[in-house]
Amino acid sequence: MRPGFWLVFVMEAATIDLIDIGVNLVHDSFDTDREALLRRAAEAGVRRCIVTGTTTEASRAAVELARQHHGTLFATAGVHPHHAEELDAQVIVELGRLAAHPGLCAIGECGLDYFRNYSPAAAQREAFIAQLELAVATGKPVFLHQRDAHADFLEILAPYAAQLAGGVAHCFTGDAQQMQAYLELGLHIGITGWICDERRGASLQAAVEQLPLDRVLLETDAPYLLPRDLPEKPRGRRNSPEFLPHILKAAARHMGCDAKALAAASTANAERLFRLPETNFATTG
Repeated sequence: MRPGFWLVFVMEAATIDLIDIGVNLVHDSFDTDREALLRRAAEAGVRRCIVTGTTTEASRAAVELARQHHGTLFATAGVHPHHAEELDAQVIVELGRLAAHPGLCAIGECGLDYFRNYSPAAAQREAFIAQLELAVATGKPVFLHQRDAHADFLEILAPYAAQLAGGVAHCFTGDAQQMQAYLELGLHIGITGWICDERRGASLQAAVEQLPLDRVLLETDAPYLLPRDLPEKPRGRRNSPEFLPHILKAAARHMGCDAKALAAASTANAERLFRLPETNFATTG
């Protein structure tokens, strides 16, 4: 990456305070430079991240990172639909134990994924219901995943919506109709680098024109979903929280709003939904 390109991120960081609400930071691609990555993210204005738990093991590791980085890293605990067959009564007990940790801010990643069907649909639905019930019992918001399963996802989620402490449709890639259905259930909408993809992101780009500022959240889903239009691609094409300002700009452009206003809204929304400390890291110049 050219020094000049990186300098743009550093200069703009003085006026933004972003929270990346979805980072797979326990992924093994980060094992060699996790601390350096967090420093680069902070220099780019991304000083807080929520580390996604996708299995019991990953959830434990996410909580441990939150413990080590108190106040800057937070965690979710859940079982992704790809691993739904692994969820049993013992796993629910373990997730409930993790939910008591002060750095744990949501239950999930949970939901349905019929695109891959790495776990049978029936197992996915059972695991989803079990984790929604856990979220209700613990009073935690939900970190949700849905791909090619919109109808079943809505049917399962709707009866729990009034009992939940909120939630986010993580990595939303759908259209305006799907987005409206989630908004009506009280969900926030997580916007990733998908919005930067001129090939696959057209429906999302159109949908966010109707997305209220008080329901938007920004995330990278790193190491996945590297923004396609990033001027300088990192070696190995690994996504990272330091690229969240790039996603911010794209989202602001398609929402028709000021990037600083969107940054402030996303941060405030994350603090409110996930009950994070309202620490303002932004500086003025």
